[in-house]
Amino acid sequence: MKPGLLLMAHGARSPDWAAPFRDMADRIRAARAGVPVELAFLELMSPSLPEAGERLVSAGCTSIEVLPLFLGGGGHVRRDLPQLVAELQLRHPDVRCTLHTAIGELDKVIQAMADAAITLIEPLK
Repeated sequence: MKPGLLLMAHGARSPDWAAPFRDMADRIRAARAGVPVELAFLELMSPSLPEAGERLVSAGCTSIEVLPLFLGGGGHVRRDLPQLVAELQLRHPDVRCTLHTAIGELDKVIQAMADAAITLIEPLK
């Protein structure tokens, strides 16, 4: 199996909004050289999930891990993303596509955000 990682963000009108997500994708690429990583957007920006998925398939990926870069699992994560991932799976039945939970629901991420918030109030002790 050749894995690929598809990071899925919401998208916004301002191109600057995507800077932290692009930085995250670059850090992952640096840490896992040789693993194709694509950043996609649900709306207002490109590439879309289908476009990014096609890039990963073209890179020879036989499995695609889709990680929603959302703090919680709202409507986009529960309705829109499963449909998009299912459509990608239908177009490429030989590629295993897995949609993961929203990154903001992972314990390590919750702890990292809590730690960051605590650093803001530590000088107040």
